[in-house]
Amino acid sequence: MRDDQLLRLCHEVPDAVAASLAEIPDWRGGGDRPGQYGIDLVADRAALSVLEGTGLGVLSEESGARNAGTELVAVVDPVDGSTNASRGVPWFACSICVVDAAGPRVAVVANLATGARYHAVRGQGAWRGEARLHTSDTRAMQHAIVGLSGYPARHLGWAQYRAFGAASLELCAVAEGSLDAFSSVGWAHLGPWDYLGGMLLCTEAGGCATELDGNDLLSLDHGARRAVAAAATMELLGDLERAVKAARAHRT
Repeated sequence: MRDDQLLRLCHEVPDAVAASLAEIPDWRGGGDRPGQYGIDLVADRAALSVLEGTGLGVLSEESGARNAGTELVAVVDPVDGSTNASRGVPWFACSICVVDAAGPRVAVVANLATGARYHAVRGQGAWRGEARLHTSDTRAMQHAIVGLSGYPARHLGWAQYRAFGAASLELCAVAEGSLDAFSSVGWAHLGPWDYLGGMLLCTEAGGCATELDGNDLLSLDHGARRAVAAAATMELLGDLERAVKAARAHRT
């Protein structure tokens, strides 16, 4: 399947998810397991309805892996930030990233509250609508606005921090320069559906990313969790990584 075909398919997923959520009057209802909402299940069914029959494998936060072992796998978080969604906080997204043997290839991250939509194709840049994205040029933590997933044991040396609650969108914020960096902190870890789409946006916009525990960021294991850090520049990423690891050591 060509890149343009994959991109069109990826855009269809948040379209279907948004339409399915528009039919639900109460977004606070629970799902089948702790921490899950009814909207997660509805959105997952909508996403799968688009992807079924395409020949792609699927790894979804809500329903696990399907057609494992295929050349192309769509990694999907139907609603990233579902707690925000359930409480009316306008920061939640549908994230989809198609990966191949070389890694993330095509991604779409759609803010389901505002309609802002981000996309990237490997080697072709990162975009918000028709606007090409570029990270900031921040090189040091003392000048950085940093997004966090989790809570650190101590101040990490940032100028300011934010904790918005949807990693895919926070990585897109790094891609467009609204944030200078983002990291899992404390002992918070993310699933691949949380970060792969946003990570492709970030790296295609000129940023960089790492896994703080030394693991491969590309994982298609539903049980895998990663400590992810991303930043606008390599210098800032180095500062961030050292600060997060020092805070972990301080906690222990």
